[in-house]
Amino acid sequence: MTSDTSASEYWRANVRLLVGILIVWAIVSYVFGILLVDQLNAIHIGGYKLGFWFAQQGSIYTFVILIFFYAWRMGSLDRKFDVHED
Repeated sequence: MTSDTSASEYWRANVRLLVGILIVWAIVSYVFGILLVDQLNAIHIGGYKLGFWFAQQGSIYTFVILIFFYAWRMGSLDRKFDVHED
């Protein structure tokens, strides 16, 4: 495998990961927090409506989880393509 091919595959995997994370981010923030808020408000968790929870707290928790997931996944991609830092 040449260096150019390896670099191309690395960036393809990186972009695929970013697109997946952005899709999750869009679903949680836009779809759950805005579009489906009325349907989700029919469900109560801990005394709060689920739509309100997603708009206020759930989005933030999801974003923090996505940050840690991205860091973990990029670490494994870096090791796979031997571009990691020791």
